[in-house]
This record gives sequence, C-alpha cells and structure tokens, in this order.
Amino acid sequence: MPQDMLTVIQGPGDDSSFRALVKKDYIDSVLISDVGKKRQNNEDSCAGYLPQEEHLLQSRGVLFAVADGMGGASAGEYASRMALEHTSASYYEPLSSCAIPQQMKIAVEHANALIFHESEHKSQYAGMGTTLSALVVLGNWAYIAQVGDSRVYLLRNNERLLQITYDHSLVAEQIRSGLINETDAQNHALKNLITRAVGINEDIEVDLFALGLKQGDTLLLCSDGLSNMVPDEVIQDCLRLDNLEETSALLLNCALDAGGQDNITLITVRIVDIPPQTKYQPGAKLSPPSKGSLFSRLFSSIRRRES
Repeated sequence: MPQDMLTVIQGPGDDSSFRALVKKDYIDSVLISDVGKKRQNNEDSCAGYLPQEEHLLQSRGVLFAVADGMGGASAGEYASRMALEHTSASYYEPLSSCAIPQQMKIAVEHANALIFHESEHKSQYAGMGTTLSALVVLGNWAYIAQVGDSRVYLLRNNERLLQITYDHSLVAEQIRSGLINETDAQNHALKNLITRAVGINEDIEVDLFALGLKQGDTLLLCSDGLSNMVPDEVIQDCLRLDNLEETSALLLNCALDAGGQDNITLITVRIVDIPPQTKYQPGAKLSPPSKGSLFSRLFSSIRRRES
C-alpha cells in the first residue's frame, strides 16, 4: 500500500506520549498514548488511517487500531508499531475484493506472520508480541478485529456501556468458565497473562465483530493500562461527556490518578452525524444483536455472567 494513498496518524513514535484529534465527515476521534507513572518506555501504539482516494474510502472506510506490545527492551514497542503498520498496509491492499471482515482477518494474519518471523530470526526481538484491537468504520457499520486483552467498548445514548470484544487472557477465560468471579480476578496472580497475541505463534486466531452504528454512538479502543485501572462505570460516565477531547483527557487522567501502573493508550470515536447507509458485509459476529430477539436475550444473559 503506497503511503501517499493514506493519511496516517500514528504514535507515540520516539516520544513516550502522543495526542491527536482526527475529524472525517461524520466521525470525530481522539488518539492518546501515555507512558504512565511506572514504566520507563511506552510499548503501546495507536493509529488512525484515512484513505485519500475516494474509491478506497468508500470501499474500505476509516481504520483505527490500538496495540499493546510485550517483549522487553525495545521489542514490545517495535511489535506494536509493526502490527499497526503491516495490518493497515494489508487491509488497504487495493487489489483485494474480500469483504471487510475477511480482509481484516487476512491483514492481522499478515502482520502476525511478519512479527513472528522477526522474533524467530532476530535475537533482540525474540519472544516479542502484541495485542491488537482494530476498528473499521464504513458508513453505518463498524467492523472489529481482536487479538489479546486490549478492548473495544460501545456507548450508545441512554444505554449502558458494552464491551464488544472478549479478553484473550487466562483470568477472563476462567471467569467465562465460571471458575472464578470478578473479585477473584482483581487479585489473581496471573491476571496479566494473555492467551493470544500477534507474533507469538506461527498461526493466529482472530475474533471478528460487526455492529450497526447510529448518530451519537461512541466507541472506545484501549489498552489494559486504561481498562485495568478505571472501572467500567467510570469509563461510561466519561464517555457521556459532550466534548470528545475532554472525554479522552479525563479517561487518561482517571488511569493516571489510579496509579498509572502501565502504559495507557486509547482511541475515542464518535459518530457525530447521521452516518451514510452502507450494506452489511458478512463474516463477523453481530454485536449487539437486535433488541427483543431470543438471541438478544441469550446474548445479554451471557454478557451478564461474564461481567
């Protein structure tokens, strides 16, 4: 993908902190990454990718992504940066005719293969990996690809905050299995152990989600430096603020005030106008399902047990 076909907003780069405001048609977004109070370097990355060519914008939409790297020294930040760069390059491949969910899956698999190859052949990057939460907005549909324990949330007017993605972590899987409860999880010795990451294994499993969008919807992508430090109820209250820049700054400050134990990275995306109608592209799990349906009631029951 030629770089001149995309407007790329990506950070934190060589600095430990990064902030950017992005507006595109009916979408407002704020990107923030901060080193926190305890770490020496920032292994997180975040990015927004806006196609400059109209045909690419109309067929592939706008891509946002958060990655939380791991591996020590500079390997973690290298892995998270690589994941975003290679995922975006593959996703916007102009010759592809795949539906968006399948193209997102292919893009993450491509990034995984390249990071895994680097870790296998360069000793300074041995064992590196990264989480990846990617969001594509195209008209009135959002598509999400997920690996690891970074998260994507949705806040809709007059509704409760909903975590769209599932954490790929040992503790989250034990909660889903009913082996431990949320209180046990908070103090679990292995609460930071993730079960899936980009670049750790030769093969990777990618969760795919899709959801219809409405005017006023706010989406949050974040690393666990935010979600581990700030309760969902507080996140929900912050996301209800009218000013998205104030919302994003307040979320960061809440994580810092709670101790800033890890790098903190977040992207807030708000649908500020009526989005254009686009055709749903299959291949991802619908979330949340239609209200009132049997599947909706089952879905809500499952979510309550997990949260």
